[in-house]
Amino acid sequence: MNTPIKTLLGAAFAVALAATTSLSAQAADYEWKFQSSDNSGTPTFEIDQEWTKRVEEMTNGRIKIELLPVGSIVEHSETQDAIAAGILDGHITDVSYFSGKDPAFSLIANPIGAWSDPQQMFRFINYGGGKELMNKLEEPYGLHFIGAVTPGLEAFVSSVPLNGVADLKGLKVRAPEGMVQEVFAAAGAAPVNIPQSEVYTSLDKKVIDAADATVYATNSAMGLNDIAKHPVYPGFHSMPLVEISMNKEKWDALPKDLQEILTVSVRDLSQDLVARLQMKDREAVAKDMAKGDIEITNWSDEERAKFRAIAMKQWKKVAERSDNAQEVYDTLTKYLKSQGLLQ
Repeated sequence: MNTPIKTLLGAAFAVALAATTSLSAQAADYEWKFQSSDNSGTPTFEIDQEWTKRVEEMTNGRIKIELLPVGSIVEHSETQDAIAAGILDGHITDVSYFSGKDPAFSLIANPIGAWSDPQQMFRFINYGGGKELMNKLEEPYGLHFIGAVTPGLEAFVSSVPLNGVADLKGLKVRAPEGMVQEVFAAAGAAPVNIPQSEVYTSLDKKVIDAADATVYATNSAMGLNDIAKHPVYPGFHSMPLVEISMNKEKWDALPKDLQEILTVSVRDLSQDLVARLQMKDREAVAKDMAKGDIEITNWSDEERAKFRAIAMKQWKKVAERSDNAQEVYDTLTKYLKSQGLLQ
């Protein structure tokens, strides 16, 4: 290659490099603050942070999201109001935190006993009417629901053997207030309302016998299975709907291509989060089984069906508390029946 051609190519490369550098250095078109309901350093928070970086790359720097841990700007139960007020731009959080505004949030957030696999919930949200319901519930509060993620089916922590519903009778169990407590009470347990931070101490001091905590790997990392050696895995009771939502006015102002990128990116995150946390769960299960002093129980389909039947009675009670809750109940049960998931 002769020198003039080399010079021309070199000049062209320099121009292209300069243009790329200028593009990457320019300010984003949209810079947002989202608050999570997870603590920094947890596997879930770190995976969600990776999502924000992917969004920046996928939009060529047009969107930058700063993800803040729980409590950074407002309390976990106040993010909805903060987004509507413009204090936050969005959040990644458990929908059940807003049950006090409408019982419909409680029912769609965690219909106890409904889901045995994350994909069942994702299909309901994406294709079974769930997404439309979420936006109907949230738009009056100034939010737009982008999509759903979940850590997956939670394990159940217990210091006594639990082989089925009958063993729940009289069990002192830590459970979040709301429908979760109502379902456990209906099953004969004695729910106790204590924060997650006090679960270990309460189990250790025998204040409680069991706990609705989180996924197996995180329970194990917190040492809960070391003092409560009869976990039920996979769990039978809870798989929370975690929403990624943002200020509706800001969503509506976005170009259609960016709306589509955000929607698809959340759909990808939902699979990424479940897959990676399931891997961590299985690693933790194998490690705990190797210890030889932890007895892991998996409930039979028959026992899971019994628990679901109890839970469904509570779904119906919640449905009677508001028109929105009734619509959630009707849409949810219609979907479950259509998929052969409801007998």
